[in-house]
Amino acid sequence: MSLEELREKLRSFGHRFYSKRAEYIVEARRYAESLKKIVTDLGEFSAREWLVKNVKGIGYKEASHFLRNVGYFNLAILDRHILSVLSEHGIIEKPKTLTRRRYLEIEGKMRDLAEKVDLSLGELDLYLWYMKTGKVLK
Repeated sequence: MSLEELREKLRSFGHRFYSKRAEYIVEARRYAESLKKIVTDLGEFSAREWLVKNVKGIGYKEASHFLRNVGYFNLAILDRHILSVLSEHGIIEKPKTLTRRRYLEIEGKMRDLAEKVDLSLGELDLYLWYMKTGKVLK
């Protein structure tokens, strides 16, 4: 789709910030051909850093989510529901914003918890998501 077509489609689906999202998607298309090689060559942790640094509009949560969708399960998707559960159980203080340092710090706490309960990070955050929402959407 063209930028205008994509903007309209996102708007019609009720997406927030549909204009910026469309711009980011169109700009990210330049990586479509090389992304598989980049992720495979770098591995999940370095690939996430590369995505955050190089793909406009992608932060740690979105990069982790993308990598989860292509088969990498050792990164946490720290959304508001998961942060809320972790906070409610005294594992973290709920952050107002997630800097890189804070994201990685919380992910480390989740990694420790996942190890204790013998789950992958992906399994744990899906379980925490379900605890909070009662749904499995992703």
